[in-house]
Amino acid sequence: MTLSKEGLRQLVRPDSVHKSVYTDPDVFSLEMKRIYGKAWIYVGHDSQVPKAGDYHTTRIGDQDVIMVRATDGSVQVVYNRCPHKGAKVVPDGDGNTGKFFRCPYHAWTFKLDGSHLSLPLKNGMEGTCYDPASPDFSMRKVARVDSYRGFVFASQSEHGPDLKTFLGGVATSLDNLCDRSPVGEVEVAGGVFRVLQHSNWKVFYENLHDTMHARVTHESSVVAAREEAEAMGEMPFELLIMDGNGEPYEFWEKLELRAYHNGHGYMEGIFDPTAGTRDAASRAHFESLAAVHGEQRAKEVLGMNRHNTVIYGSGSPHTVFQQFRVIRPIAVNRTMVEIQTFRLKGAPEVVFDRALTYANLINSPSSNVMPDDVEVYRRCQEGNQTDGGAWVSLHRYHGTDKILEDGMVSTNGTSELPMRNQFLAWRQYMLEEETAQTDTVEGVKRATA
Repeated sequence: MTLSKEGLRQLVRPDSVHKSVYTDPDVFSLEMKRIYGKAWIYVGHDSQVPKAGDYHTTRIGDQDVIMVRATDGSVQVVYNRCPHKGAKVVPDGDGNTGKFFRCPYHAWTFKLDGSHLSLPLKNGMEGTCYDPASPDFSMRKVARVDSYRGFVFASQSEHGPDLKTFLGGVATSLDNLCDRSPVGEVEVAGGVFRVLQHSNWKVFYENLHDTMHARVTHESSVVAAREEAEAMGEMPFELLIMDGNGEPYEFWEKLELRAYHNGHGYMEGIFDPTAGTRDAASRAHFESLAAVHGEQRAKEVLGMNRHNTVIYGSGSPHTVFQQFRVIRPIAVNRTMVEIQTFRLKGAPEVVFDRALTYANLINSPSSNVMPDDVEVYRRCQEGNQTDGGAWVSLHRYHGTDKILEDGMVSTNGTSELPMRNQFLAWRQYMLEEETAQTDTVEGVKRATA
């Protein structure tokens, strides 16, 4: 397959995409350069590096990077590579490196911003081009780093929009997640789940707003929840959050799907977070917010009910249950998903307990729900490697999307608008078109014509 500009353009139609976007290793390699090499990508939350020297390792596309708290209090992001022999300076995970980085191979040292500090037996470098001030002898910084409400993003490109512009309307989901804290701040807590999926990274993004799959893919967990509730004579929270996937199609058709530029968007919440047996926790949460901001503001914050938000290239924050599913591409057919759970600072502990329960029952590798999705993602990957057809359908309610100044909104909750919007951004990134970052209403019209 040719990866010329025209060849790439032909992979995405207004109502379908060619299966090679999920299966071709060359396409994947180009995505790492043109999407992950340019877009703002979430690298972590600043609460993961509270003290100077604290670090958190992660990836931007196919690049290993370190998020670290520097001595001046700033958060830096550097590539996890020593400029001497190329060794990874710190192991994968979280830790504290002390006052400086020290390579485990030859003990070259670096300041917490990555700049060169020292090396053993400097006399051996006399007469060479060795220069401590030269960037060639420092750990390289990622081109740009910025944060929004404590969520740290990095871009490998020196050029492009600032972070706030890139996020656009989807920033309101991060705002709401933080505003659910009486003091407006959140922190990563309770550990992180990791799930390795044998599928392409884009499939997960599509599924996050796929309202047609829930009652089919998750049928077994819905049936099990309802049978257990019948035996108990009640529907506790633990069962209710599994039962929600079993709503009839009429319910899903009424939900709002919102698409923003750059592939972002959100799906309206699938249940009332104050319903049923959650009243006590919800009431305590409401009272903690009202005590600080008043009842009207507390109603506004808790009344924003979004189920899954998509920050394209980074993952999916969930405002109601305080989590961020971070989506990391590993290979064309492998994706690592990290589930980070957040504590709302100042909120009753029962609110955090509820978030942990949700993460365990819905997102953990041992849950009754997550394995359903992982299985169908794998089947999509395997099916698209056969000769059974070349195109993947995105037809549902195509042509009915309502175009807004900052994106689009669906006319039916079962629309495949989110998938079409994601591939609009994908095509613009891959073709290196300026509209990948600064889309306009007319640009959307042209691209979907």
